[in-house]
Amino acid sequence: MQNGVVEESGVNRGLLCACCKISGGSLISLIGLLIVQSALAQTVIQNIEGETKVPHINDLHRPASTVQQWLSQAEEAETGKQEEGAAPVRVTGVRLNSVEGELRVVLETDAGKALQGTADVNGNTLIVLIPNAQLADGKEFRQDNPIAGIASISVERSNSNSIQIRIVGIDDVPDGRIVQSQSGLILSVSAVEPEEEVIVTAQKRPENPQDIPISITAIPRQAIEDAQIDSFSDVAANTPNFFALPQGSGNFLNYSIRGLGNSNFAARDAVGFYIDDVPYDYTSFIDVPLFDLERVEVLRGPQSTLYGRNSQAGVVNIISRSPSNDPEVRALVGYGSSNNRNLQLSLSDAVIPDRLFFRLAGAYIARDGFTENTFTNENVGEKSSLSGRAQILWTPDQEWSVSFNANASYSDHGSTILVPLNQSDPFKIDYDFNGFDQVSTNTQALKIAYDGPKFRATAITTRRFTFQDNPIDSDFTSLDLIRRKAQFDSTLWSQELRIQSPEDANQLRWLFGGYFESRAFRVLGSGLQFSDLGAAAFGLPFAGFDRADADTNQATYAAFSQVDYTPIQPLTLTAGLRYESTTSRITRQRNLEVAGTSLKVPTGLSVSDVETSDRVWLPRFAAQYRFNPNVSAYGSITRGYKPGGFNSQAESLNLLTFASETSWNYELGFKSSWLDDRLTVNLAAFSNHLDNYQVLLPDNTGAFSNVANAEARIRGVELEIKATPVRGLDVIAGFGYADAKFTDYTNPFTGQNFNGNRLTLAPNFTYNLALQYRSVRGIFARLDLQGVGKYFFDDGNQLKQHPFALVNARIGYENSNWGIYLFAMNLLNTEYVTSAYFFPPPQAVGTYGDRRMFGIQVKAAF
Repeated sequence: MQNGVVEESGVNRGLLCACCKISGGSLISLIGLLIVQSALAQTVIQNIEGETKVPHINDLHRPASTVQQWLSQAEEAETGKQEEGAAPVRVTGVRLNSVEGELRVVLETDAGKALQGTADVNGNTLIVLIPNAQLADGKEFRQDNPIAGIASISVERSNSNSIQIRIVGIDDVPDGRIVQSQSGLILSVSAVEPEEEVIVTAQKRPENPQDIPISITAIPRQAIEDAQIDSFSDVAANTPNFFALPQGSGNFLNYSIRGLGNSNFAARDAVGFYIDDVPYDYTSFIDVPLFDLERVEVLRGPQSTLYGRNSQAGVVNIISRSPSNDPEVRALVGYGSSNNRNLQLSLSDAVIPDRLFFRLAGAYIARDGFTENTFTNENVGEKSSLSGRAQILWTPDQEWSVSFNANASYSDHGSTILVPLNQSDPFKIDYDFNGFDQVSTNTQALKIAYDGPKFRATAITTRRFTFQDNPIDSDFTSLDLIRRKAQFDSTLWSQELRIQSPEDANQLRWLFGGYFESRAFRVLGSGLQFSDLGAAAFGLPFAGFDRADADTNQATYAAFSQVDYTPIQPLTLTAGLRYESTTSRITRQRNLEVAGTSLKVPTGLSVSDVETSDRVWLPRFAAQYRFNPNVSAYGSITRGYKPGGFNSQAESLNLLTFASETSWNYELGFKSSWLDDRLTVNLAAFSNHLDNYQVLLPDNTGAFSNVANAEARIRGVELEIKATPVRGLDVIAGFGYADAKFTDYTNPFTGQNFNGNRLTLAPNFTYNLALQYRSVRGIFARLDLQGVGKYFFDDGNQLKQHPFALVNARIGYENSNWGIYLFAMNLLNTEYVTSAYFFPPPQAVGTYGDRRMFGIQVKAAF
C-alpha cells in the first residue's frame, strides 16, 4: 500500500480465476462488467486532509449475486495476505454518537492504533471491512433502528483476523465517510432519502408515467416545492410545449398547449383544467393560487375517452394533498421585494383512525404593484389572494371511500394595465382611474369510489361558482374619457360516472363512463362608459354606459369508453370512443344607459332564447410496444373537438354563432429509463390538422366582437430529460417545438389573406432547464432557465414578442422538519410582453410580465 492506495489487489486475481471457468461466450459478455466491479470493489478509503470517503451507492454498480460471492471470496483472500507478519489490532470499545442527523460509529483501539478498511455494498447494506483487527474478548456489537432511515448497525467478526461494520438502510444503502481518529476509527453514516416515486392517474388508474402511451409531464410533491410552483404559469414554465402567462397584473390567462389555446376565449377552453376533480372554466377564472399540492399532471394532445370533460389540446390535472392518518402540520412564510408576502398553512389528522380523516389548508399571497401612475402618484398593479380548502375523507372499509372537498378564494389582481408598446418605460402610466380585477370563486366536490375485486366504480359531483368585476381605464390618459366595465359570473355543475376493470387487471383493461355538465354564464354589463367629455370626443349625443348583457346556458351529455388489450406481453393495443352532444342557448340585450337618467336606448343586437346544438363521435387508437421493461415506443391517432357556440359580443344574427372545431392528432412517442432510473429520456412527435379553427377577431374599434373559422396545421416535437449524474445532483430539461400555422384563412371582414401566418399565442418553441443540488448535510441549491420562443398576438403577425428567457435561483439549508431559503425570480429583470392589441387601431397597447423579485422563505413540517 502506498499513500493509502492498494497497488495490487487479490480481487482482480479472484475474478480472473472465476472467469476462466466460464464459457468463452459468457466471458466476452461479462468481462467489461467484472473489470468495472473489480475496480470499484477494491476501492480503499483514501485519507484526504484527515477525512476519507466511503463510495456512494450511486457511484457503485450493484453486483449480481454470483459476482458478489466472487468479490467476497477474493476479499477474504486479500485480507489474509495483509494479515501476514502483523499482530492484529485489538478493538477495545464501540460507541455510537448521533450528531445532526448523522450516526457516528467510534471504534477504540489499544494505544490508539490506526485502522484501515475497504467498502462494499450488498443490497441495502453498506459493509466496511477492517483487516488485521480483532474484537477484544470476541464481543460483538449490534443496535437496531439507531436513527431514522437505518434499520440496524453491527460490528462483528469477519474471520479470525478481521472485523466488519454492517449498516443496513431501510430504503437504500446509507451514505458514509471515515474520519481518522487518534483512538482508532470513526465511521459517520446517514440514511439516504428514498427517491420520490412518481405515480399518476392520467388513465384513471395508478401508474408510472413512463408506462403511459401519452406525452405527459408529471411533477411530484417535492419537485413542486423545489421549483416554487404556485400557479398555472409556473406549471407551464416547467413543461415543454405548454405556454401560460397572465395579462400583466390582471386575472386573464393567455395559454396554449402544442399551439392550441384560448385565442378564442369566447368559446369553451381548449385545455381541460382540473383541481381535485373540479373542472375550471373560462380564461378569466382560471388563474387561481395553487397550494398544498401532491402532484401535477400535464397531458398533451386530445383527451376525450378517459375524462368526463372533453379537452382538445390537453389536460392540466392538479391534485392536492390528501388527509392523513397521523397528525400533520405544514407551514410556509415568505417575504420579498415589492412587499411580497406568502403565508401558507395546512393541518391534517384522523378523527377516527383508519376511517375518518380531515385536512385544512389555506394561503395568502400578495405583493405591491410594479407600475407607477404618475397622475395619482402611486404604484398600481398590486395583487392579493386569500384561499382556503377543506377536505374530508371517509373509508368505511377497504373497498369504499367517500371524499368531500370545498374550496373558496378571493383575488384582486389589480388593474389590467395596458401601455403603448412604443413607450420607453412600460412601467409608467398616466391614468385618471387605476381600476381593479376582483375574482371570487368557490367549489364543492363529492367523490364516491368503490374498489372491488371484479371492478371499480367512481361517481364525482362538482359545482363551481365564480364572479368577476373588472373596470379599467380605456382611454389610457389622465383625462376622464372612457372606462370599460365588465362583470361576469358562472355556475358550472358536473356529474361523472365511471366503471372500470380492477386495478390489478393485466391483459385486458376497460373503462366506461358518462358525463353531464350544465354551465350558466352571465354577462352582467360589459361595455364602455363615456363621460361628458368622452361622449363629445367620440361624437355621441350624450354620456352613458353602452352595455351588453347576456345569459348563455350550455348543457353537455357524453358517453366515453376505452379498452386496453395486451395480446402478447410487449404489445398493448388501445381503442377508445366518445359520443358528445352539446346544446347552447342565449338571451342578449345591448342598450345605452343615459347618464343621470333611467333612459335605456337600444344600440345593438338583442335576441331571446336562440339555440344551437352539436353532436360528434370522437375515436382514439393507440399501440405501445415494450422493447424491455425500461424502453417503449407508442403511436396514436385521436380526434379532437371543441363545440361551437355563441358570441355574446356579436352585433348581427349571422355573427352570433360560430361552428364547432375538429382536429385529427397523430403522435409517435418514445419513453426510456436507463442506469437504474438515474436517466430518463422521453420524446414525442405530433401532427395536428384543424378544421373550422375558431378565430376571435376585433372590430374597427379594437374590441373583440367577431368569430370566424379557418383551417390550420400544427406540427412539433417535445423532449424531456431527467438525469442524476451523481447523488444529490439532478438535471431536469425539457424542450418543445410547435410549428402552428394557418393553411386556409381569409379574414371575412377585411379580405386579408393570412395563409402561412402563425397562430396567435403559439410560441414556436419553449424550453426549461433546472440544475438542482441537495446534499445529505442539508444544503439546497437550484438554478432555473425557462425560455419561450417568438409568439404573435394577432392574425396578421404584426404584434409579436421576440424570444426571451427567465432565470430563477434558490439556495437554502434544510432538514427533514424545516428549511430556510433565499430566492430570486426573473434574476436578470427581463422585460417581455404578455398580451398586445390594436386598441383603438392603429395604436398598439400591451401588458408586461413581472419584474425581478428577491426574497426569503421559511418552511416547517411536523
